[in-house]
Amino acid sequence: MKASIHPQFYTTATVTCACGNKFTTGSTVESLHTEICSACHPFYTGKQKLIDTMGRVDKFKRAAATATHKKAAVAVKKPRKARASKA
Repeated sequence: MKASIHPQFYTTATVTCACGNKFTTGSTVESLHTEICSACHPFYTGKQKLIDTMGRVDKFKRAAATATHKKAAVAVKKPRKARASKA
């Protein structure tokens, strides 16, 4: 291995979660910031929590409402007129 090409490794890197939980780990960065950790993740806590990234849930709800309105509008269409026969 070459000597001076590897990054500095910090054995006491601090990880800070958005929930306020802090812990230490080994990393090439001195401090890390995360949005979710094992203290607040639904898999580990057993509590369901809605994690909305960039408004995706609201966007989905708007799209679903629009689709429902369009489907209702299609159902109200007038029936077609019968063609006159060529005779």
